[in-house]
Amino acid sequence: MIDPQKYKIILTENNIRKICHRNFGVGSDGILFGPIFDENQEIHVKIFNPDGSEAEKSGNGVRIFSRYLFDAKYITTKKFRLHILGGMVNVEYLKYGNVVQDIR
Repeated sequence: MIDPQKYKIILTENNIRKICHRNFGVGSDGILFGPIFDENQEIHVKIFNPDGSEAEKSGNGVRIFSRYLFDAKYITTKKFRLHILGGMVNVEYLKYGNVVQDIR
């Protein structure tokens, strides 16, 4: 999880591969890069695979990112829309810590 509102970083395929590398980086299954706000203040997240390519969707990634948005107080409502490469996702917090998503 990299928050561009807090960390000014430019992600390239090479940087992503290095960050995700198990022996030379922090080691991860990918990177969630967001929140990114558009002109309507809609929230976007970019999901990167360890090889540097952008993923269309990730169920676990959306849940992890949604929890982060709640904990970081970017979201204060029970429901919101999240934009990913694969389309728009409706997210609903059922109770603290539990997230339901509907990918359309």
